[in-house]
Parts: sequence; C-alpha cells; structure tokens
Amino acid sequence: MKNPWEEIELVDYENHMKLSSVLQHQTMNIMMKKQLYQYPAGVIMILGIAGGNGLEHIDPRIIKKVYGVDINKVYLEECEKRYPQLNGKLHLFCVDLLGDVATLPYADLVVANLLLEYIGCACFQKVIKWVEPRYVSCIIQINTDACFVSESPYSHAFDGLSRVYHKIEERSLIRAMENIDYCVVLREEISLPNHKKLVRLDFEQQIKNISERRRS
Repeated sequence: MKNPWEEIELVDYENHMKLSSVLQHQTMNIMMKKQLYQYPAGVIMILGIAGGNGLEHIDPRIIKKVYGVDINKVYLEECEKRYPQLNGKLHLFCVDLLGDVATLPYADLVVANLLLEYIGCACFQKVIKWVEPRYVSCIIQINTDACFVSESPYSHAFDGLSRVYHKIEERSLIRAMENIDYCVVLREEISLPNHKKLVRLDFEQQIKNISERRRS
C-alpha cells in the first residue's frame, strides 16, 4: 500500500496550508528563514521538502549545499523547477524515511517541519543517527481541538493521513532526542488562527566520538 503522501496533489496541500484560516504555509516560511541561519551550517538537509516552501531564503554564498528529501517524486520535480537559482546547490532525494535511509548524506543541520507527525519519533531517531547533523531544527503541530487536519475545501485530500499519523508530544520528542545525545537549545511557539500552534524545537549534538562516516 502506498504512503498517502504519495497520492496527495501538491496544489491541494499548498492551497490548504495557505488559507487564512490555516496560515501554516506563511508561518512556516517565516520560521524556516530563522532556522536556516540560526547556526553555522554550510550543508543543510530539509526532510519533507514538498514544493520547497522557504527555499527562496537560501543564500548560495553562505549555504554550500541543500539536500531536499521527500517521499513524493512529483513534489521534488516541482521543487526543482521552482528554484533554478539553486542549480548545483540543491540536491533532491526521493526517499521513504520509514524504509532504508542509507542513501542520505551527512549534513550540518537537519530541518524537519511538520514531518514527525507522519514518521514518528523512533523513525526520526534512525534518520538523525544516520545523517549525524550537529544541529536539528523541528516544527511540530500542537492541536487544541480534536482534528489534526483543519477543516477546509481541501480537507478530503488528506483523508488517508490517519493511517500514518502519530501524535507528537513535546516532552516525548525531547526525551527521544536526548536518548541519541541531542539536547534542546531553543524553543519557539507561534499560535495559529485554527486552534493550533506551531512549536519549534532545536537540538544540538553532544559531541562524543566523531564517526568514520562523518570524517569522510
């Protein structure tokens, strides 16, 4: 059975997120600009990159490489078309993070916004342990109502997401990251108009031993 994210049209996803009653597309764009430059990171990996919201903030004079990862090949093709100015800097990977992640390269910073809800903390630990970034920046959604997808004319497009949805608690994520030697260094919370809020949590690796893979 396909992952539901492989069947959701990008136009439905983005139009839903841009609605004034949802406002997640615009809010995450602003938050990502901060994420990209919060730490000294020349190589950045964005998990769940979709159509590339926020990539317009990439300054190729500062950021050497951007790795974009998504399960939906069509999203990645559109992302590449939208940002020709990043040719040679933007490298896209069509990967199911619930499967084999061995094709993912090392990055200084991993950004994962509204992704953990669809892979879970255990899978995220696996990805981070493989990529070995110095910094990790996540945005999770906190629901103050019962529905994790806001009502909109596009809601029907997301009906299949309940099959892969994980409720992510802030404390559970922090514990999961501590278990793989990452400590929280920043927290930011922004309220949305749809009885939800976005919480940004940043983590820094507690350096012990640098692996052979990272040296290479």
